[in-house]
Amino acid sequence: MMNVGFVSLGCSKNLVVTEGIIGLFNNHNFNIVNDAQEADIIVVNTCGFIESAKQEAIGTIFEMAELKKNRCKYLIVTGCLVQRYKDELVKEIPEVDLFLSISDYEHIWKEIEKLLGLEEDEKARLDFNNRILTTGENMAYLKIAEGCNNNCTYCAIPYIQGPYISRPIDEVLVEARNLAKQGIKELVVIAQDTTKYGIDLYEESKLAELLEELCKIEGFQWIRFLYAYPETITGELINVVKNNDKICSYFDIPIQHISDTVLKRMNRKSDGASIRSLIDKIRDEIPNVTIRTTLIVGFPGETEEDFNELYEFVKDTKFDKLGVFSYSMEDNTPAARLKEQIDDATKDIRFNRIMKLQEQISHDILNEKVGNVYKVLIESLTPDNEYYIGRTSMDVPDMDGVVFVKNHGKENLINRFVDCRITEAIEYDLIGEIYTE
Repeated sequence: MMNVGFVSLGCSKNLVVTEGIIGLFNNHNFNIVNDAQEADIIVVNTCGFIESAKQEAIGTIFEMAELKKNRCKYLIVTGCLVQRYKDELVKEIPEVDLFLSISDYEHIWKEIEKLLGLEEDEKARLDFNNRILTTGENMAYLKIAEGCNNNCTYCAIPYIQGPYISRPIDEVLVEARNLAKQGIKELVVIAQDTTKYGIDLYEESKLAELLEELCKIEGFQWIRFLYAYPETITGELINVVKNNDKICSYFDIPIQHISDTVLKRMNRKSDGASIRSLIDKIRDEIPNVTIRTTLIVGFPGETEEDFNELYEFVKDTKFDKLGVFSYSMEDNTPAARLKEQIDDATKDIRFNRIMKLQEQISHDILNEKVGNVYKVLIESLTPDNEYYIGRTSMDVPDMDGVVFVKNHGKENLINRFVDCRITEAIEYDLIGEIYTE
């Protein structure tokens, strides 16, 4: 039996594909290993979204190629980087035995069979219902669509993954029920833009309806959705979040900027006034809501006035969670052809100013939670066993902070929900103790 190891880079949407590929190998009696040094076959699923992701992917490929000097016999590379640069990669990295682009996913196992000399299995295909979860016992991602139609001028996703294609609701619900049967407690609904879900199939957004159907499935205690673009967050969607206890009061809204001039150059569909109005509406309707956003600084043509408007907006709005990217010039995107490109030094200054501001905002928000009691999903222990590590419904896995809960040693709390009283705030995380009335 051959050992297969996997490296998954980039976003959670990429991870779902990796889990599907793991499922294919598992169904064909390969042994899945966590340590690449123990693998006879290594599969690297790459990201090619921005320059830093491309560099990470290339570095990882070369690192895995080194292992072919020892045990590894076959190196397979797939994903977004291959979709963008397959011809160049084939020429530059001959150590790779098989490059599989996203376009190859329909017949991915046939290509692997050819490489490994396996007997043909005509029924084998990439099936998310047969994926092997890598996110632990409690949480799983549910990908509801592929691709994107937004055509933001800075983004290469439409060129890599193609147009937005929703999965039918019935198909999505089958997968969700399967995840619930596996004991998953937290379901994270994802797509490049979740709020566009269903428009291509049903001529209207079906995210609110999907969330209501997911709430009917027994087993899930937390359901959340990520990447909700502001222009398609409807009153119906806000009400669904407000009125369903299973749905986390959490909105992840990638606004990217607040200056109308910059938003227009980005080809964003919202303007500053509508973004401000939306945030006010959500907070009015759901007072305990957590709002996260992402921003881009240093976009071509961003003036000091544009940046100052963004800075003051962040200062006034006080997002619970916020991430910032410095603009990355991507091949073949309209923004790469814009004049008035911003120098790296200016980008760094603007990035650091926003991050420093958000650090103080986050510190103030977290301090306000001291003394409050929250439901926490316990996931692991610190190495010294002094604290459990968990999350509240206000924290997305691998994106937001955690809660360190004092371990009193009375019973094992891993994979359980507990009530926790917050005793201290540290940077982006919280410290607490088990609460009993």
